Amino acid sequence: MATTILFLLSFALFAPFSSLTPEAMSKGASLSVEDPEVLISPNGVFSAGFYSVGDNAFCFAIWFSKLPSHVDSHANTIVWTANRDQPVNGKSSKLSLLKNGNLILTDAGYKMKNRTDWGYGCEPEFDLSCNKNESIFQLLSTVEFYGYDFGFFPNYTFDQCTNLCLEACNCRAFQYTYHEDTGSSNCYPKTLLLNGYRSSDFKGDIYLKLPKSKYNSYVNHAEEFGLVCSNEGTIKLARIYVKNRVNGTVKFMLWFACGVGGLEVLCIFVVGCLLIRTRKCSGADKQGYIIAATGFKKFTYAELKRATKGFTEEIGRGACGAVYKGVLSDKRVVAIKRLNEANQGEGEFLAEISIIGRINHMNLIEMWGYCADGKHRLLVYEYMEHGSLAKNLLAGTLDWEKMFEIAQGTAKGLAYLHEDCLEWVLHCDVKPQNILLDSNYHPKVADFGLSKLQNRGVLPNSIFSKIRGTRGYMAPEWIFNLPITSKVDVYSYGIVVLEMVTGKGPTRSVHDINEGVEIEHERLVTWVREKKNGEVANWIEDIIDPTMVARCDMGKMEILVEMALQCVEEDKDARPTMSQVVEMLLHHENDHH
Repeated sequence: MATTILFLLSFALFAPFSSLTPEAMSKGASLSVEDPEVLISPNGVFSAGFYSVGDNAFCFAIWFSKLPSHVDSHANTIVWTANRDQPVNGKSSKLSLLKNGNLILTDAGYKMKNRTDWGYGCEPEFDLSCNKNESIFQLLSTVEFYGYDFGFFPNYTFDQCTNLCLEACNCRAFQYTYHEDTGSSNCYPKTLLLNGYRSSDFKGDIYLKLPKSKYNSYVNHAEEFGLVCSNEGTIKLARIYVKNRVNGTVKFMLWFACGVGGLEVLCIFVVGCLLIRTRKCSGADKQGYIIAATGFKKFTYAELKRATKGFTEEIGRGACGAVYKGVLSDKRVVAIKRLNEANQGEGEFLAEISIIGRINHMNLIEMWGYCADGKHRLLVYEYMEHGSLAKNLLAGTLDWEKMFEIAQGTAKGLAYLHEDCLEWVLHCDVKPQNILLDSNYHPKVADFGLSKLQNRGVLPNSIFSKIRGTRGYMAPEWIFNLPITSKVDVYSYGIVVLEMVTGKGPTRSVHDINEGVEIEHERLVTWVREKKNGEVANWIEDIIDPTMVARCDMGKMEILVEMALQCVEEDKDARPTMSQVVEMLLHHENDHH
């Protein structure tokens, strides 16, 4: 029987036909499970093709085409199956005869990225539509894919989280966690599915986004998935190759050519090593390149100088350096920050920006690259069309709706820095100049990477070697040498919100850091508190920027002011956390809608 089966397979592999026919299958051709065509042996006795063994389950089999008259013609007599224990999907599965002679049985759903190397993994054979009505979700219980969230949405209901992912074209799945003890929930929409694992200790679930048209093809296998692409789906069929006798002269010439080529490669390698050893480089800097395993590009100083036309168009300036507008060689518009101090080694510099590169949130500015060329240290960021919040406040371009969205988005970005990224990050310089607005006036917090990075384990007694921040926005802890925590950012955020609503800046007529800053803070904060606690019923109209009184929602403005006053409490323990601020604003936003 083995000889018969081998003969039957051989007619499919070696028949001299150029395309798929009822009798043969040439190299490069394939047979689809959805195609009713079968292969028939030259004598017509045997047939080969996909044979149904259950609901949406097929095996590649060989059966008798011609049966004796006493045998029921409707019941095929199977003589051999390739995948008896592993039926394939009834949609898109196929049998392929590769050009190298391998006969491959491929299941539907996913395919190899590289047909010659399994190490590249698998990729889906379907495309997700941006139409929310064409997608559906499949539950993967106790599964987590770490990172690559395009946002963090606390206390979203399951339906809100589902709609959020359906409306985002780049959303591949969402992770939803419900905490029964507190009644709270977290929603994490995912743009990429990497770093995944399944654990019974994990209390959340992943909901995988799939096209409705192919949902039934995958739903039966969802709970049996693996996060690595193995070669178990490839069925190797028994076959014998007839090897041609190699000519001795040809064999000698082949080995000779390989020897010469190997010697040539060895010479190139030795010369390259000698050239590398002549270069002057710091051992610490080399180590820094290993530490800075970031995903963004390293630019040369000449490239960035050319991109900015000699650093001519300045669009901002801060304590750490000036920011210039530039255009890269691929036509992308960028903002390039030229740092003032270059007292760090390249290794230390790269180690710090590698941490920045791993911080990813929709309300944080994204870094695209860096330059560590000699004494030059530059950072390349995405360009924000509407510039800084300070610029827009001065120009009077913001209405009350934009202000509310800016306050909410800024709070989300700071909450992520404080609580959700791997390192505990304090911004230490929250101010309107460091809040940038894109083409839709969505806010993104900038310069967070130049702040103090601390391990979460050192809380709450953080010590800084010098005062950080900008006069007018600094918390009292800086002045009185108290322990520095994330509440210093909460205080600065409250000052920014008060400045947005009132149109009054906190840093006018400041002369002394020990006295002037505190006096100016008290001037703005005390003035607002006195108005709120006064006897005037419409106190909110007295403090709002006069240019906005006639065109704003007083209820929303009152919410912002009351929240900001909580943030600027003198006692840091009386201030809310940034995540609590986000919850307050989201609650009132939902009430509004």
